Amino acid sequence: MANKGSLRALASLVRGHRGAVAVAVSLSLVGTGVGLAEPLLASATVSAAAEHRPWGWPVAALVVFFVAEAVISALSQYMLDRTGENVVLDLRIRIVDRLLRLPIRRYEDHRLGDLLTRTSSDTTLLRNTLSSVMVQTVTGALFVVGGVIAMILLDPVMFIIVAVTVLAGVVPAVAATSRIRQATLLAQESLGGMAAELERALSAIRTVRVAGAEDRERDRIAEPARKAYRENIFAARRTAVIFPAITLALHGSMIVVLVIGALRVSTGSVSLADLVGFLLYVSFIVSPIANLAFGVVAMHKGLAALQRVQQITDLPTEITDQPGTAVLPIPLRSGAAAVEFRNVWFGYDPETPVLRGLSFTVPEHSHVALIGPSGAGKTTVLGLLARFFDANSGQILIDGRDITEMSPAECRSRIGLVEQSAPVLYGTLEENIRYGCPDATIDEVERVVALAGLQELIRRLPDGLHTPVGEHGNLLSGGERQRVAIARALLPRPQLLLLDEPTSQLDSANEALLIRTINHISTECTLLVAAHRASTIEAADARITLNQSAELASTPTP
Repeated sequence: MANKGSLRALASLVRGHRGAVAVAVSLSLVGTGVGLAEPLLASATVSAAAEHRPWGWPVAALVVFFVAEAVISALSQYMLDRTGENVVLDLRIRIVDRLLRLPIRRYEDHRLGDLLTRTSSDTTLLRNTLSSVMVQTVTGALFVVGGVIAMILLDPVMFIIVAVTVLAGVVPAVAATSRIRQATLLAQESLGGMAAELERALSAIRTVRVAGAEDRERDRIAEPARKAYRENIFAARRTAVIFPAITLALHGSMIVVLVIGALRVSTGSVSLADLVGFLLYVSFIVSPIANLAFGVVAMHKGLAALQRVQQITDLPTEITDQPGTAVLPIPLRSGAAAVEFRNVWFGYDPETPVLRGLSFTVPEHSHVALIGPSGAGKTTVLGLLARFFDANSGQILIDGRDITEMSPAECRSRIGLVEQSAPVLYGTLEENIRYGCPDATIDEVERVVALAGLQELIRRLPDGLHTPVGEHGNLLSGGERQRVAIARALLPRPQLLLLDEPTSQLDSANEALLIRTINHISTECTLLVAAHRASTIEAADARITLNQSAELASTPTP
């Protein structure tokens, strides 16, 4: 069975929706009361007919109660289902918010497809669980408790017979659910693996096609799908025994009640009307008991999904403020920034430093090329300045202020970054350019379009700036994506612009254009460029050279 901590976690999801749950449970209570009165009315009808008394009123009341129960049950189920949807909506938004705020290095611990599965598939399973647990378990429990009380009042002897018979079937059936949670967890993990493998193949679909690897990728993706299938079939087999076992036990108890009840009626120990009412209560609790058992199954599945969801929601977010430091307002972006590294040590694995005692200074309004062999730490330097991670020791200063005294938001408000991969998001060209500054005027957009050399592209596109660029910007060339990324970085007028191999995907003509643009930009802000190409290096005012082990760096030199 689930432990108390797991159940508390599941219950905590509805904490902010207590009002709606209270209304729904109240409706369930009323509906249960109405339903439990129906066998009594049926018994009254039988008594009236047997004693030749008028029986029209109990029949009419029975019809009214049937209709009332149906309406109340529908309202209750709607309220509970709606609450379940609201809970899962809140949870999905929490997951998305957490995923967008994780420390950068945390993304390396999870595959994209698996994260998407946790956000969609696992939360859908959790929604179904909440609906099942709240509807089936709450309603079923109320019906069973009410039915048990009524049967005890009608005939305690026959109730004991029913209880023993039913427990003989229900206990083994519920015990059969013990492995369902683990099977569901394995199935959901396999679905996450399948989504991750599919995302891997689709993101490199041209390579897959050229390599003729469609069949291999299909088989690779099918393996976790088959594992999920096997685990779900295992859970289905366990679930399949529940209803037949409970139904068989209850029907068996009804046969016993009929036989013993007939004998008790013949001896005058119980009336025929009471026997009819008792049998109706036995038949009434068949579905509620089954619902309780299915609620246990749903709870196991939901707890498995909740476990995967909590693995994300429990992750720490990026630190927004350094403890013990003043929270300063984000400054207006004006002027250029000076940068200084003082004896900075950093390693993605602390045991294997990438930067060893790195020190250099970049004056404001300068254009500095950061050069060195692959693996020397050029991209790492840019990542440290953007506070994607913090140095293990040493200081990094912008305008004389340690960046750890700034929140990441304040630090990044001073910086523009153009990554080597130049990511372009799904949407229009204008939406991509405005991404970091959505309120920019059209004049400001046109300014950076000109700076990045995008005028010709815009003239060629059917809808100009309003043209969709496709998934990951796949309707643009590599060079066009890079220029879009540069325009996006320039729009907020950063004090410090970081460029990681900005000309790596440009032809010679566009490279020359971009270098002229970069030279012009340095009049507005400081430029730090990680560079390999000779033309990019030669365009700089000064160079910082990292050696192979990143132990030494020269100060900026012409």
